[in-house]
Amino acid sequence: MSEGMDQPADADTSRLRDLGYRQELRRSLGILGNISMGFAVVSPVVALYAVSMVGTTVAGPMWVWALPLVLAGQCLVVNVYAELSAQWPLAGGPYQWGRRLLGPAFGWLGGWVWQFAVMFGNTTVAYLAAPWVYALFGAVPTPGGLVATAVGILLAGMLVNAYGITVLRRFVSMGIAAEAVASVLVGLALLLFFREHGFALFTRTLGAEALSGGSTVLGLLAAVAVAGWAFIGFDACVSTAEETRDAGRQVPRAMWWALLSVGTVVVLNAMAVALAHPRPADVVAGRDLDPVTTAVVHAFGGWSDKPFVVVVLIGFLACAVASQGGAARGLFSLARDGVFPFSRQVRRVNGRRAPIGGLVASTLISGSALALGLNATAIGALIAFGTAATYLPFFLVSLAAFVARVHGTWVPSGHIRQGARGTVLNALAVLWTAFEVVNVCWPRAVLAPPGAPWYQVWAALLGTGVVLGSGLLYLLVKRPQDRLRDGATGPLPAPAACHAEGAAAPAAPEGAGRAAH
Repeated sequence: MSEGMDQPADADTSRLRDLGYRQELRRSLGILGNISMGFAVVSPVVALYAVSMVGTTVAGPMWVWALPLVLAGQCLVVNVYAELSAQWPLAGGPYQWGRRLLGPAFGWLGGWVWQFAVMFGNTTVAYLAAPWVYALFGAVPTPGGLVATAVGILLAGMLVNAYGITVLRRFVSMGIAAEAVASVLVGLALLLFFREHGFALFTRTLGAEALSGGSTVLGLLAAVAVAGWAFIGFDACVSTAEETRDAGRQVPRAMWWALLSVGTVVVLNAMAVALAHPRPADVVAGRDLDPVTTAVVHAFGGWSDKPFVVVVLIGFLACAVASQGGAARGLFSLARDGVFPFSRQVRRVNGRRAPIGGLVASTLISGSALALGLNATAIGALIAFGTAATYLPFFLVSLAAFVARVHGTWVPSGHIRQGARGTVLNALAVLWTAFEVVNVCWPRAVLAPPGAPWYQVWAALLGTGVVLGSGLLYLLVKRPQDRLRDGATGPLPAPAACHAEGAAAPAAPEGAGRAAH
């Protein structure tokens, strides 16, 4: 029995060695553990309860139609990610995939952008969790108080992650249990037993288009931008690929399960909350800043207020912790190749085999972005900020895969190979992500509170511009791509090798992933 159980682990270790790296993280996750990581980061609680107010404000109850549209677009992205992770099941996926598809420079820049996207996503999750802490104690938050609370959430998440993947998995499991109550059970109850309106409500805007100059189309485009936040995070399954058994097969499955399960729950709950809310017009008018709690308390009674806040807060905290873990593992993937600033410190792994260097670095960077909310409440701005930062790497990965397919330098050789169909779906993924990057980055005053500072209105465009600009500057000055070309780190397969059935990169020396350190 022992020998049979060791075989998958040995195969994973051997595959990782073929790709140029030692097994440094603890490989202990099964398919359910990997799904739970993706589910916790996508998180129906965080996905919906953070954006329902903003979505209803900009487009009225009709905003729910943005959700299935975005979900369909994200399925195109997962389709591309599934083929890539099946062939190269590595932490830091966009970085590892990009350098194998289009070369070291593109791969490094894609990894840089993706890494900051995840860290800025952590900023948004921590900030969105902060109001629920205040709600638990019945306190009224101030802008500075929200930022301070969000910093505390980031520090607590770093501590949980420092205890290793086993503790992280248990914490995430607790969050998923809370999700089951706050999302599935409450959503079904609201939809089945506590409806205040008919389904015709979803054909109405209730005057929300006034915020967009009277244009319903512009209001819906803003809703699509906001809804983009609801379906990101499935790539957390990739972040833990080197800690998942039989990763080449299980990670693609986990991404699909995480996205589709969360997508179903989010659409269900969005409809349920709108139909059970006693006064949707109050949300559109900005008189109700927490429509989800209003709908729940109206349906179940005042006793449900605090218990509901508790389960929602647990869901937010689980998302924050899981997302921080993904960010740390992405930094570890870059730093072990010596191509990230302060790589020697960032690539450190502690005695519990947790990427402690990446945890510290990602927490510092995520915390610094909270400055956006110091002077005024920044919920809409930070949602746009975190969403834009995430869709840009989705676009870069999809573009790299499509270009490599068309040029014939990449033919998928993992167990997922879709041929011509994959090329068509890949092209659609490029179009979808390009549209959403532009849509989310478009500066909209409607997503910021009245009188908000200008940098909140321009947060998405500023954030992506700073990340791209700093990455290009580092690429030109420090030239990290040269280290990858020189083979000082994990090997890059020659383009021709990608044509061979099941082709693998030549094995690097045992310490290749650490040679520069």
